Amino acid sequence: MTRIPSKEEILEWISENPTLTAKRDIAKAFGIKGAARIDLKRILRELEDDGSLVKRKSSYRDADRLPPVALLQLTDPDHNGDLWARPVEWAGDGAMPRILMIQRDGEAGLAPGDRILGRMTQVQGEDYDYTARMIRRIGVNPLRVVGIFRKSHEGGRIMPIDKGVDKQWIVPAGLEQGAKDGELVEAEQAGPKGRLGLPKARIVNRLGDPTGPRAVSLIAIHQHGIPDDFPAQVLAEADAQRPAGLSGREDLRQLPLLTIDPADARDRDDAVLAQVDEDPNNQGGFILWVAIADVAHYVRPGSELDGEARKRGNSTYFPDRVVPMLPDRLSGDLCSLHEGVPRAVLAVRMRIDSEGRKLDHRFTRGLMLSVASLAYEDVQAAIDGAPNDKTAPLVEPILKPLYAAFEALKRARAARQPLELDLPERRIELDEAGQVTSVNFKERFDAHRLIEEFMVLANVAAAEELIKHREPLLFRVHEEPSQEKLDSLREVAQASGLVLAKWQVLQTRHLNQLLAQAEGTPHDELINLTTLRSMTQAYYGPDNFGHFGLALRNYAHFTSPIRRYSDLIVHRSLIKAHRWGDDGLSEWDIEHLADTGQQISDTERRSMMAERDTTDRYLAAFMADRVGAELGGRISGIAKFGVFVKLDETGADMLVPIRTLGTEFFHYDAEAQQLIGAQSRTVIALGQRVTVKLTEATPVTGGLTGELVTLDERVLPRGGSGKRGKAPRRKLGAAKLKAAKERRKVKRTRH
Repeated sequence: MTRIPSKEEILEWISENPTLTAKRDIAKAFGIKGAARIDLKRILRELEDDGSLVKRKSSYRDADRLPPVALLQLTDPDHNGDLWARPVEWAGDGAMPRILMIQRDGEAGLAPGDRILGRMTQVQGEDYDYTARMIRRIGVNPLRVVGIFRKSHEGGRIMPIDKGVDKQWIVPAGLEQGAKDGELVEAEQAGPKGRLGLPKARIVNRLGDPTGPRAVSLIAIHQHGIPDDFPAQVLAEADAQRPAGLSGREDLRQLPLLTIDPADARDRDDAVLAQVDEDPNNQGGFILWVAIADVAHYVRPGSELDGEARKRGNSTYFPDRVVPMLPDRLSGDLCSLHEGVPRAVLAVRMRIDSEGRKLDHRFTRGLMLSVASLAYEDVQAAIDGAPNDKTAPLVEPILKPLYAAFEALKRARAARQPLELDLPERRIELDEAGQVTSVNFKERFDAHRLIEEFMVLANVAAAEELIKHREPLLFRVHEEPSQEKLDSLREVAQASGLVLAKWQVLQTRHLNQLLAQAEGTPHDELINLTTLRSMTQAYYGPDNFGHFGLALRNYAHFTSPIRRYSDLIVHRSLIKAHRWGDDGLSEWDIEHLADTGQQISDTERRSMMAERDTTDRYLAAFMADRVGAELGGRISGIAKFGVFVKLDETGADMLVPIRTLGTEFFHYDAEAQQLIGAQSRTVIALGQRVTVKLTEATPVTGGLTGELVTLDERVLPRGGSGKRGKAPRRKLGAAKLKAAKERRKVKRTRH
C-alpha cells in the first residue's frame, strides 16, 4: 500500500524544493501512484483551505504566512550584529516578512548569502515577523581546492595553485586515491575544520600532469566549478532532436542572409542582411534583417536540456576548448546557421533612416537558408578591394549594402555617444600540442563593428517589443558608476594632467571627453583601464534600469541563445507574446525570473574569472623562458604590498613586490594611489613608464613577478639607511581638503 506523506512532510518538501511544487512533482517525490493520488489531492486541498498553501495554476506556493519549515536566504547583519533572513519563495500579497535568525551555541557559523532550511516561529509585538532556527544548510558543498599533491609517508599535502594563497591542505593516509607525487588533484574538505593546524582534505579527482599544456584550462574548469560533462539524459534528449520544418513559420529562404564570424568559430547563431529601402519617404534608408537560431524550439521549458542550460548559464571559452551551454548536437548542428542548410530562426526586420535611427521593426518565426558562412578577415579584405573566390560574387549585391547601412548606424552611434573604451583584446595562439606559440592583440575590423551594431539594434528592438506587449523578460542592465568610483577616476585623471568635470547627471559623453583627452598621450591606456574599473558590473534582471555603457534606455540580449541562457528567455517571451507555439515562457519561468537573472549573472562572472585565470596561466607559460629579461611596461596598479605593471608586449600583469624596491621604506598613499619613498621622496604612481626585470614566471598559478629597473626612464633611486622614515608631508589643495572634510562628515553621520 502506498504511504501518504503527512502535511508536515509535504510542507517541508515544498519549502526545500521551491522549483518542484507541481502536484506531479510532489507525487513523484513521495512515490505516489495510481489511486493514491486522490488522497494526495485531498491533503493539498486541506492545506490550501487552512491557508498553509496557495495554489497557482498547477503548482503550490506558501501563502501570506510562512509554513513551519521554510527555505531561507541569509541577508546582511544589522549594526547590532543580528543576522536576518528572507524567504527564498514569497507568494503573499503583503510585504515580505522579516525573519530574525536564532543561533545556538556551538552551531556552525552562517554568512550572508547562505541558504538554509529553517524552522519558523511566528512572533507578535516585535519589529520582525518570525524567528528561525537552522535545520540544515541547503546546497552547500564541501569546500574544494585544486592543487599539486606532494606525497609523504603519512599521506601527503596539497600545495594550492591560486595566486596569493599559501595555505596547504593535509591529505591523511588512505584519502590519496592513488595520487602520485607532483600530480594535479582536486580535493574536498574532509571533516570539520579545526581551530589549529592545517585543514584536512580527501582527493576526489586526479587531473594529471600540471605542466601539461592541456591542463591550463582544466585547472580553471575545476577551480571555478564549471560543469564540463553533460549528464546522459541531457545528451539523450539532444540526440533525439530533429530539424525544425516550415510548419508554423514564415519562409525566409529567399532572403540572401549570411553569417560573419571568427575564422575559428565553433557555432554560427546570427545571420544578417541589409537592403536599400525603396520607400520614397525614406531616402537613404535601409531595411535590416537579423536572424537568430531558434534554440527555444529544441530547448523547452522544464526539459532536461533546459535545466542543464540554466545551471550553466552560458558557454565558457578558453584558448584550447569551449565548455558549451548546450550539447554539440544543438550548438554545433541544429542551432548553427550553416551555409546552404535550412535552419529555424527568430528574425527581426528593422527599417532605419539615413542617420541610422530605427523607424520600426517586425519580429517573425521563420526558416532561413544561409547563402554563405564568412570570416571577418575575408569580409574586410573584400570590401578593401581584395576579395577571394568566395566573397567576390557577394561584394556588390550583399556586402556593400551591409557596409552602407553600417555607415548610417555609425552616425546614430555618434549621436548617442556610448562609452568608447579602447582596450585591445589579447589572442593566445596554441600549436597542436597546446603550447603557446604567440600572444598578440586581436585586430579589429569594421566587419566586427558592423556585426556589433546590427546586434545592438536587434537587442534594442527585442526589449522594446516585449515592453510594448507587457511581457516579462530579462533585461541586460548596466547601472551608472558610483560616486566613489567616479571620484577615484577623477583623481587619477587629475594626477595625469587631465580633467573629468563634475556633472549633475553623468552621461557617457562626459567620460568620452576624458578618453579623448587621453588619446595619444602616455596616459591613454591607464585612463581607459581606470574608466573600465570605475564601471559597475552588468547583470541580468527583470527590472529595466537601462544600459549606461551603451547609452540605451531599453536593452535585452536576444542574439546569442546558443551560448547565453538570458537570450533563450527573451526568445521564449517573444514566442509567448506572438502566440507562435507552446514553447514560450512558462509560468515557472515567470515566477523564477529574478532568481534566473541572479543565477546567470553569477555564472557569467564565474566564466569571466575562469577565462581570465586561464589567460594568466598561458601568459606565464609563454614568459617562463624569458626570466631575467628586461621588459617595458606601464604601472597599472598600486597596492600596499607592491606595484602592478602591465607589460607592453603581451598585456600581461606583473607584480613588483614592495620588498624589491630597495632598502628604503615606501609609504602607501591609498587616496592618491602612490608609493612614496621615505628618504628619496621618490613617487611611484599610476601610468608611469617603467622597465622591469622578470624574476619569476609560474605557469601553474599564472603569476609573474619582477623587479623595477627604471622609472620614467630613470634608474630607481635606492634608499639610504633602510630605516623606517617618516611619510613626506603633502600639501592638500582646497578641493581635496573639502573632499576629506565631507568624507569625515559622512562617516560621522553613518555612525
